[in-house]
Amino acid sequence: MQTPRRVRDLGITVGTLPTGPLNALTDVPGVRVGQTTITGDGLNTGVTAIVPEGWEDTLPAAVAVGNGYGKLIGSTQVDELGVIETPILLTGTLSTFRVADALITWLLDRNPHATSLNPVVGETNDAHLSDIRRRPITPDHVHTALNTASSALPAEGCAGAGTGTSALGFKAGIGTASRVVGDPGAGGGVVGALVQANFSGLLTVLGAPVPAPGIDADGNSCMIVVGTDLPLDARQLGRLARRAIFAMARVGSDYAPGSGDYAIAFSTSRTPNYADRDLRTPFQAVTESVEEALLNSLTMAQTTTGFENRTVQAVSHDLLVDRLTAAGVI
Repeated sequence: MQTPRRVRDLGITVGTLPTGPLNALTDVPGVRVGQTTITGDGLNTGVTAIVPEGWEDTLPAAVAVGNGYGKLIGSTQVDELGVIETPILLTGTLSTFRVADALITWLLDRNPHATSLNPVVGETNDAHLSDIRRRPITPDHVHTALNTASSALPAEGCAGAGTGTSALGFKAGIGTASRVVGDPGAGGGVVGALVQANFSGLLTVLGAPVPAPGIDADGNSCMIVVGTDLPLDARQLGRLARRAIFAMARVGSDYAPGSGDYAIAFSTSRTPNYADRDLRTPFQAVTESVEEALLNSLTMAQTTTGFENRTVQAVSHDLLVDRLTAAGVI
């Protein structure tokens, strides 16, 4: 079995902007990620928690919907008010509601006076590799992901909410990447992305097709979380979120009718003062970050056998490099 490697470790460079130190969503100051992974006995699933500093007092945010075939809990209030007031959690489709309930318990324990809370929980369908009807996520799984969230490089591939997901005919999962916009010490900042990849299409890397032989991959959704410390308001974050969904096309998404494709974008700054005319580089940063995060979700995944002995193969690193070399793009 090949060793998981990020695309940059394979000599594949996406875009032109510089990455953050970890090339991850956690390069955004104050953003932490925690995950709980569940495997064995027909299960390949889990929870991924994105915990930005300051969520308790709300943070500017927006949701973009590419195709609304999904269960994104809390999205309408984010649309209405332009803020998030909880961490953002990801999981498997039929566990979405258990995760939301466990998140509410975690929040109530921290605020004895709360009577209204808007948990934000997204999902993709991991039924091909996990016995989704068992809804195995417990409050302990959710609380562990939240309580262990850190600013380290998040685990990618078969981890957390990506443990049982596949994309573009190959095993996929969680992926992350980041880009630096300008000088962080002089009005610049970081744009980072984390993805839960689980959608169909023809894998395309730097414009070169890399087909998955013999695999009929139906669309089963993609969740994208974008974070930044740039001082953007909710409307501008909505523009970033839409570009995050556009970036799926760069890796070959076919945006299938059954694929629920969503992006949530938030800023850790509560003092928006960014001019729309200056959004060109943040737009580039989000598309590059999402493209690379999606590719990392694939190259960091491992071949997985799961529910009913179904197997999904990881993309071969050797095949990937050979295809891109022959195409003259690396």
